Amino acid sequence: MNPALWISKTGLDAQQTDISVISNNLANASTVGYKKSRAVFEDLLYQNINQPGGRSSQDTEMPSGLMLGAGAKVVANQKNFSQGNMLSTENSLDWMVQGQGFFEVLLPDGNIAYSRNGQFTTDEDGRIVTSGAGFPVQPEMNVPDDAQSITVSQDGEVSVRVAGQADNVVIGQLVISDFINPSGLEPMGQNLYTETAVSGAPVQGNPGVDGLGIIVQGALETSNVNVTEELVNLIETQRVYEMNSKVISSVDQMLSYINQQL
Repeated sequence: MNPALWISKTGLDAQQTDISVISNNLANASTVGYKKSRAVFEDLLYQNINQPGGRSSQDTEMPSGLMLGAGAKVVANQKNFSQGNMLSTENSLDWMVQGQGFFEVLLPDGNIAYSRNGQFTTDEDGRIVTSGAGFPVQPEMNVPDDAQSITVSQDGEVSVRVAGQADNVVIGQLVISDFINPSGLEPMGQNLYTETAVSGAPVQGNPGVDGLGIIVQGALETSNVNVTEELVNLIETQRVYEMNSKVISSVDQMLSYINQQL
């Protein structure tokens, strides 16, 4: 096989993967707390024909070598955890982390998952849970049946107003977690991430302490996807895909010409 055909094929595969990443970003442009991804490319191994610095004669060296590349591939899908915009909802169970940190939720298997999506509600027992799958927020907090309102302070203290009592009743203290390498977290869907070996262990703390973000009640963090930027990236990826396709077409024409002439 002509090397150029294989090289261009790797380019097509890499650009298809990039398009998948971009399309996922665009599909989640309205997903609360979603963090955009980008594809990370690397060139493949090189065929070393002439080593740079090799002897060309007894007294001279080759200033540059001859090394033919084998194409490109996508090696990573890197998350960007920059802050999204604030969407005011006036819902007392909509919470936003302004700054660094993740909400903790308890999975059915007993493990902890992490999320930037603060769309919460209560279940039949009064527990504060995620709106989608109903996973309990950690530490677990229960809202009394006679609670008239819920208040969350910037430092994560959750209290309720109970009929017949002048002062609010504290029902829990919200804890958030941060990671030394958030890009190493594993996305599992449902706006959740899980810890991995490269993310580092979670650093827990109260909101607003030791560099952690504060809690904003009645607001949500929108996706950090910039639709215009993603559309530009899509056009660029499409052009690169077309160029690789053109190379395959040109090589095919060259081989056809040789076959016809010989």
